[in-house]
Amino acid sequence: MTKTQLISMTAAGPEASAGTAQFLTPVVLGLQALAVNGKQAHWNVRGANFIAIHELLDSVVANAQGFADLAAERIVALGLPIDARLATIADKSGASAVPAGFAQWQDEIVAIVADMDAVIADVQAAIDGLEELDLTSQDVAIAIKAGLEKDRWFLSAHLAA
Repeated sequence: MTKTQLISMTAAGPEASAGTAQFLTPVVLGLQALAVNGKQAHWNVRGANFIAIHELLDSVVANAQGFADLAAERIVALGLPIDARLATIADKSGASAVPAGFAQWQDEIVAIVADMDAVIADVQAAIDGLEELDLTSQDVAIAIKAGLEKDRWFLSAHLAA
C-alpha cells in the first residue's frame, strides 16, 4: 500500500497555502466557467458585428483559460490540489446570462461582460485577502485582474455610443 504525504511546496507553511487556495479557487472556477460561456457565445453570436465579436470571444476564452491555469498552478505550487471538474465549476458559477442558442451580438456581449464582472469580483476579493497572506499569489491575482479588465474593455467598447 502506498502512502501519500502532503508536503508544502513553500516556506509559507500549510496555513498560508490553505488561505491562498481559499482565495484563488473561486477565481479558477469562475475563469473556467467564463471560458465555457465565452465559447458558447462565440459559436452562437449573430448580427452585423459577427466576425469582430466572434474572433474577440475566442481571445477572451483563450485568456480566461490561461488565467485559470496560472491561478490553479499557483495553488498546486503551494502543495494543494485544485478541483475544477465540470460539476464543481457548475456548482460555483451558477446561472449565466449567456443564451443557449443564437443571439444578437449586443446580447452576447452584455452576458459575457456580466460573467466577467462576477469573476473580477472574485479576483478583487483574492487581491484584498492575499495582501497579508501571500504577496506572490496576490501578484498573480493582480495580473489576472489586469487582463480581465482589458478584455472587458475590448468587449464593452462595442456597446459604446
